[in-house]
Amino acid sequence: MKSTILSRRDLDFLLYEWLRADELTARPRFAEHSRDTFDGVLDLCEQLAERYFAPHNKRSDANEPTFDGTTVTVIPEVKEALQAFAKADLIGMGFDAELGGAQLPATVAQAGFAWISAANVSTAGYLMLTIANANLIAKFGTPEQISTWVQPMLAGRFTGTMALSETQAGSSLADIVTRAEPQPDGTYRLHGTKMWISGAEHELSDNIVNLVLAKIPGGPAGTKGISLFIVPKFLVNSDGSIGARNNVAISGLNHKMGQRGITNTVLNFDGAEGYLVGEPHRGIVYMFHMMNEARLGVGMGAVSLGYTGYLKSLEYARERPQGRLVKDPSTPQVPIIEHADVKRMLLAQKAYVEGALGLALYCARLVDTEETDLLDILTPVAKSWPSQWCLEANDLAIQVLGGYGYTREYDVEQHYRDNRLNPIHEGTNGIQSLDLLGRKVTQRGGASMAALSERIAATAAAAGDHQFAGQLDAAWQRLVGVTGAMFASGDIEAAMANSAVYLEAFGHIVIAWIWLEQVLAAAGKDGDFYDGKRQAAQYFYRYELPKTGPQLDLLASLDHTTLDMRDSWF
Repeated sequence: MKSTILSRRDLDFLLYEWLRADELTARPRFAEHSRDTFDGVLDLCEQLAERYFAPHNKRSDANEPTFDGTTVTVIPEVKEALQAFAKADLIGMGFDAELGGAQLPATVAQAGFAWISAANVSTAGYLMLTIANANLIAKFGTPEQISTWVQPMLAGRFTGTMALSETQAGSSLADIVTRAEPQPDGTYRLHGTKMWISGAEHELSDNIVNLVLAKIPGGPAGTKGISLFIVPKFLVNSDGSIGARNNVAISGLNHKMGQRGITNTVLNFDGAEGYLVGEPHRGIVYMFHMMNEARLGVGMGAVSLGYTGYLKSLEYARERPQGRLVKDPSTPQVPIIEHADVKRMLLAQKAYVEGALGLALYCARLVDTEETDLLDILTPVAKSWPSQWCLEANDLAIQVLGGYGYTREYDVEQHYRDNRLNPIHEGTNGIQSLDLLGRKVTQRGGASMAALSERIAATAAAAGDHQFAGQLDAAWQRLVGVTGAMFASGDIEAAMANSAVYLEAFGHIVIAWIWLEQVLAAAGKDGDFYDGKRQAAQYFYRYELPKTGPQLDLLASLDHTTLDMRDSWF
């Protein structure tokens, strides 16, 4: 029986027939690996997902963490799953061998972790944050910090968080007020409150390593005065043993509509001991390393939730008899997958989730090949497009199931609630749109935009006279032209006011490119799997890509409708 968590067949196609992940072993960093080791990791992740993560997904949703004023309690299956993942040595699968990692390509590690996210995104969240936290300290920390904090995280003894937001600041990090007072011994004492901090209090690990943004008194104003600190739940003695409780405490848990199994806290620092990471006042630079990794992780999480919802609605549609065919109403009831509108909803889901999975894995491969310009411009898309359109897939999955779809007896309503958080996580989609249009398309003299243009042009050229090649090239050239006109107009305020529309159009064209790449990888190959790929691509080019035309028209007009709206008119 095929899994309804994720499709291994699709992963194999994307990894090996399209992205040629096995060719990464020619790079010195991955020379110790082979297709066999890659497949072994994927097999292991699938097994762990089925055995330890998926079984408690609904239970952790129905029994969210509780706080009695002293202790946060989480259902025991969460700890069992985290320990199983750690014992399999998977937390460090992408880390350097000298840290105890396996030095797997990010392409393979992300594909493996997608199984975990699809099975249980809440429990996977503890791992995703820990891995990103450890990556940041490994890159910017001292050898002592790496030994003290990173290695225990990779072993599964410690977990990690990122503490950025504050109630009065939200996403505007320039307005944070948490302060870090320097001490004679080189440590700092942190004072302040952080909000929306996932995984920051629980009994699942021996310690929690919080990465905290704070300002050292006397530093520059705004984001230039922000520094980054390691602030653990428990202090660690010189021999590595757990010491006294640090002055870090929670005042309560936030109760979310989805992803309820991971704690989300209001975190108070009352003179907590902290350790500076890197240089003073460069905290934003360092934290963006973790934020960008987390943004890609959120995008993959959104893909995973959309994908598992699609597979479950597909299974239901094949098994649920209802109605008769229009062409022959005298026949017995047929499975609802025979009805054209159900096919439409399933095909839309397939186009969204398989296109988004392709983009997520493509970005992971850019990490492996160190193609910074392309990765920079695709990151806001890889975070936001799956958060919007794989959520739409979850919505369609509910619709396929009809009345059963919105009942808690079936999984698809939870997948929708879980995924609805992702357009907000790690920078809202609106923030991603400002980042894309306001920064990424113009950075380094337009180098990122040029790199993407070159890659899209190469795909269109490789497709020759295929009908999709012309459509893709026309859409991309129109986008490039509109982008230039928006900046040339001098009306930057109007351009930025419509950045969300720009991001959506940009994302749709990027996914169309990813679909043409998949069509090329499937060229000349027969069978239902490849026919399904070609049909999903056709759906995207016929139903989705044309939506960008009116969006680009709006952007070219530099419309002021939203700018001209006044508070009193609402």
